[in-house]
Amino acid sequence: MKAVIIEDETLVAKQLERKIALIAADVQIMAILPSLKTARKWFMENAEPDLLFMDIQLSDGISFELFDYYQLSCPVIFTTAYDEYAIRAFKANGIDYLLKPVGEAELARAIDKCRLQHTKALAIPADMTRIIQLLTNPSAQQVVYKEKFIVSIGKQWVAIDTHEIACFGRDQLNYLHTYKAEKHVVDYDSMDDIEALLNPRQFFRANRQFIVSINAIQSIRLHENQKLTAILKAPLQIEVDISREKAPVFKKWFDR
Repeated sequence: MKAVIIEDETLVAKQLERKIALIAADVQIMAILPSLKTARKWFMENAEPDLLFMDIQLSDGISFELFDYYQLSCPVIFTTAYDEYAIRAFKANGIDYLLKPVGEAELARAIDKCRLQHTKALAIPADMTRIIQLLTNPSAQQVVYKEKFIVSIGKQWVAIDTHEIACFGRDQLNYLHTYKAEKHVVDYDSMDDIEALLNPRQFFRANRQFIVSINAIQSIRLHENQKLTAILKAPLQIEVDISREKAPVFKKWFDR
């Protein structure tokens, strides 16, 4: 598992890192972040880890503020000298709440909880999923995502393969853009309805107006306000904004 430590006391952070290395060889510490400012910058530039070790009172604020910036889904082990934040911690992805000084036994138990959660979250390969389904229920149907979208061109209906679609968007109506920059209206009530039909490994809901294909993204522009902009490949000339809250989830989806 990949993990990050957010702790403003250097000595405490190094001690925690050594204890983790001693009791959990499978946990790789990606970074030690000493403040909210550095944490916000790190999450702006990196995909969220599998696990966070987080102190609560930092030199420049309360670590809960990080959840006001980003929609983080990874479990958090809080390590703190204060016990009054426990309820708030468990509302912020907290999987355990350890009071300093943190003992190795309780740290190991907390990591075991995260390891179990991480294992359950790992996706089973599609072919293995199918095998399990056939063994347990021969009539089970594998999840099937939409392969074609029907659009009207003149007086004809034309089927457009999903792999030819660069993005879906909405202005007054819902529409799709092909990689050739052809724009066609699609007859669905909402972007939510379209999103539910698409393979989430291929398409990402960037904002309320756009769903983008991973293969259509040319580059990502970073902004000082921690938002992102996805630049789609020519000849589309489309720029799609991604909020700072969605940025860590997007980076994890894009960097796989």
